[in-house]
Amino acid sequence: MTAYIALLRAVNVGGTGKLPMSDLKHLCERAGFTAVQTYIASGNVVFDSAAPEAAVKAALEAELRAYAGKPVGVLVRTAAEMAGVLAGNPFPDAAPNRTVAIFLDTAPDPGILESVTGRDGEELRPGTRELYVHYGNGMARSKLRIPAADMGTARNMNTVAKLAAMSAERSEAG
Repeated sequence: MTAYIALLRAVNVGGTGKLPMSDLKHLCERAGFTAVQTYIASGNVVFDSAAPEAAVKAALEAELRAYAGKPVGVLVRTAAEMAGVLAGNPFPDAAPNRTVAIFLDTAPDPGILESVTGRDGEELRPGTRELYVHYGNGMARSKLRIPAADMGTARNMNTVAKLAAMSAERSEAG
């Protein structure tokens, strides 16, 4: 069994995309995942599965489409990958609530930073399958626009750390 973390896009954001975490847990169990745990009401779920990542992603997206009546994007990482995202944070001394990892399905395009607009002190660095952003002045007033992030989902480093810890616990126990 592999410990996975699934990150849903556009869940509980601005009053749209409401998905109670109890329903998300049930959908994951229906997809065949075991030891399912959700974390905060923003579409984070940790579970075990023997299936490869692509099959996990497809199964959860199918369950979510049936539930919501429309596609819901899902980004999937293994416990080891999530630990790597945390360890790879290029802004380790920055406030973790002002630093996010934008999770992507594939490696960031080499020109990803050239398409970014609205910068005002934000720092960006590409990762393996994520883009790190440090919002030095906070996110509330940022005008940063990252076109590649439209198909991704962001989590601050506090959340990344918690998900890495939750998934590591089950990897060690397995």
